[in-house]
Amino acid sequence: MIELQKFTESDFDKLISWIKSEEDLIQFAGTIFTYPLNREQLLKYVSDNRRYTFKVVLIESNESIGHCEIFLESDSSARFCRILIGEEKYRGRGLGKLIVKKMIEFSQEQLHIKSINLNVFEWNISAIKCYEKMGFVKSHINENAVSINGKNWISINMKLLN
Repeated sequence: MIELQKFTESDFDKLISWIKSEEDLIQFAGTIFTYPLNREQLLKYVSDNRRYTFKVVLIESNESIGHCEIFLESDSSARFCRILIGEEKYRGRGLGKLIVKKMIEFSQEQLHIKSINLNVFEWNISAIKCYEKMGFVKSHINENAVSINGKNWISINMKLLN
């Protein structure tokens, strides 16, 4: 149904088009980028050799519908980041679980990763439930909150149990 393909410069405009506000950007990427997202930021982003960046593609139509990243924290540890189903009509269909499954497979089979974690904002209940269904458990609450329009967004770290 989906596959992860290398995210390249030709995919930048599509990703940028999905980010409609500062809130969207922070939900998707944390504070790694500044709004508005642009090509220069993405060029720097993909040049980091610790990042494995992917576009999420529907196999039957070859349509790019999302984005995800595996960030190498060490030779045996990775963080899943910037997971997004950008095309809204494909949200709520269980594709998030498929994306995470593909990311786990790639991490373990291609990168030989032993430990995987991720961060998710505590209010993002649907994402938390998705990650829990894929074997992640809440590890700890991160100390630093991000302030958006007068609201503090607190993130939770989750770890994959093997």
